Amino acid sequence: MRETHSSCVDVENTKSRTVFCRMESVGVYKFCGCTSKNKMKCDSRWEVTAAETAPTSAYSSPARSLGDTGITPLSPSHIVNDADSSVAEQQTFLVVVAVDFGTTSSGYAYSFTKEPECIHVMRRWEGGDPGVSSQKTPTTILLTPERKFHSFGYAARDFYHDLDPTEAKQWLYLEKFKMKLHTTGDLTLDTELTAANGKKIKALEIFAYALQYFKEQALKELSDQAGSEFENADVRWVITVPAIWKQPAKQFMRQAAYQAGLASPENAEQLIIALEPEAASIYCRKLRLHQMIELSSKSAVNGYSSRDTVGAGFAQAKEHVRRNRQSRTFLVENVIGEIWSELEEGDKYVVVDSGGGTVDLTVHQIRLPEGHLKELYKATGGPYGSLGVDYEFEKLLCKIFGEDFIEQFKIKRPAAWVDLMIAFESRKRAAAPDRTNPLNITLPFSFIDYYKKFRGHSVEHALRKSNVDFVKWSSQGMLRMSPDAMNALFKPTIDSIIEHLRDLFQKPEVSAVKFLFLVGGFAEAPLLQQAVQAAFGDRCRIIIPQDVGLTILKGAVLFGLDPAVIKVRRSPLTYGVGVLNRYVEGKHPPEKLLVKDGTRWCTDVFDKFIAADQSVALGELVKRSYTPAKPSQLVIVINVYSSERDDVSFITDPGVRKCGSLRLDLSGAAGGPAAPARREIQTLMQFGDTEIKAMAVDVATSKSVKVGIDFLNY
Repeated sequence: MRETHSSCVDVENTKSRTVFCRMESVGVYKFCGCTSKNKMKCDSRWEVTAAETAPTSAYSSPARSLGDTGITPLSPSHIVNDADSSVAEQQTFLVVVAVDFGTTSSGYAYSFTKEPECIHVMRRWEGGDPGVSSQKTPTTILLTPERKFHSFGYAARDFYHDLDPTEAKQWLYLEKFKMKLHTTGDLTLDTELTAANGKKIKALEIFAYALQYFKEQALKELSDQAGSEFENADVRWVITVPAIWKQPAKQFMRQAAYQAGLASPENAEQLIIALEPEAASIYCRKLRLHQMIELSSKSAVNGYSSRDTVGAGFAQAKEHVRRNRQSRTFLVENVIGEIWSELEEGDKYVVVDSGGGTVDLTVHQIRLPEGHLKELYKATGGPYGSLGVDYEFEKLLCKIFGEDFIEQFKIKRPAAWVDLMIAFESRKRAAAPDRTNPLNITLPFSFIDYYKKFRGHSVEHALRKSNVDFVKWSSQGMLRMSPDAMNALFKPTIDSIIEHLRDLFQKPEVSAVKFLFLVGGFAEAPLLQQAVQAAFGDRCRIIIPQDVGLTILKGAVLFGLDPAVIKVRRSPLTYGVGVLNRYVEGKHPPEKLLVKDGTRWCTDVFDKFIAADQSVALGELVKRSYTPAKPSQLVIVINVYSSERDDVSFITDPGVRKCGSLRLDLSGAAGGPAAPARREIQTLMQFGDTEIKAMAVDVATSKSVKVGIDFLNY
């Protein structure tokens, strides 16, 4: 884009006269070396690059792009750090409902605030898979050809499966779509998902439909239990997200919840975004000996030695859980569990949350006597969930039958592809380190039939011709995989998890860890259990809670009942505001020099509130005092910025992103002789929660403006 500049500003430089030009459409000032004598008709033309218009790279200074609205720090700077005890009065709710929105499976649980020791897991879902036991439902959603919500979970999958192949192409079926929020670098409210039939739909609509479904199911169950209609206003909602998600993805989930009617921007406190490993950590505090299995070689728990545990011990524990599932109510004693009672002040432990899409690693430290938690090292992890095993299976199929065929089959027979992956899922769960007999995976008839039409020869012929000798064809119409072949599908994903854990254990903050809690659906995999035990069993005690797939869900309910249990977190980003500072020759870059009313300013300065990876207490307020750069200003605009780096100097530095704007009206100030010479504007940021809030206050008039940090609209 090219643009003629509409106005110029003289800047007196000691060496030469320089002229800034303002490009109206993007609000950017640049040196232009203008030759026009009429400053209002600049004759220079500039290329406006993508970097100058993109929200994540270059920004204009507040003073230049917004007229006379800039701020400068008061000298000396007024900084106060305190955990604010008078943050808003806590709203009271009758019940806490937590939704574990997983990549592969989802569910909800709830607890009445008058009975916090009882956690109720949602009632049984219709449907289910052979060979797969779960109290949650698949994260699958089906929309009609008119793009209206039809069904969720098993109901969506079964209905889609029963559709005629021609009709199925008109319906929008989506599964495992949560990973899109993690993998999309430039996530916005307009980000789209692709359904099984190749059609696009806005991600926000899909997430809102899913959350609305959980809301309706939960309220119906609560109403049935209470004997009268349960109002949404009586519910505090908790939605779990991976800790390694970037801020835009976490905010996206909140926006979807607002659209689904769980809460509203005006009543934001009704919804808590909980970090999955934190929720797991909270639940693990309550574990009693009979509720866990220990994998490490240091000692035996419940009479199981480390040799027994991976096989018999875990199988027996799962059977115990299955027998108790009818009640759906879990008692959580209002005490610290036995494992926790062994922890002393300052002891450290790691939570490894291994789910369908991601693996999250967090390091916590116990704070006695209340057993509060302190995050020691910022959450790390990556896309190393059980989906990685599915991708390896798909790669294997491509190797045997050809990538071109698999891609066509997924498009032409989407329901049959879903069937094939369901069959693989049940066999995947049967994989174990000591397994000797082969695993049979049923191929749908339409796969066999479509392959013959596509290639002109049989599936059996393809297997014989392929170089894959550890997968055979069974006469019953099945792929027969050797145990080694199945284990090989797990290897890349498990290796990534172990490598990431090894890197984590090298950090000084993670030295002398006492426990490693393995949680999440993928933690049920004996292959992962054995790998973790072999790599770290001699360094710390490795604990798996029983019913490990519900650990996060139950912990999220406990978090909703007491959000203050996590007392100290690590800030994932550096936060600050854009300000003007007095220009210092030799210290500040010449291109940042701006002269206004005879005063020399350095523009675009990033005034830091908190640095990435810095410890912040729950509700901690960081206050800074500023003053308008020009005393006669009627409006100030304070722009909030963030960066993943902590060594940020200017808002134009690479990776700096605008994430909030506070506009404060300064009119109506008390004038006269008593008026202060320099007007104080207090800016406050509240940290330590899973989300961050900012506020500006005009001390002279007590006018204030608040803003939530926004990563999706800037």
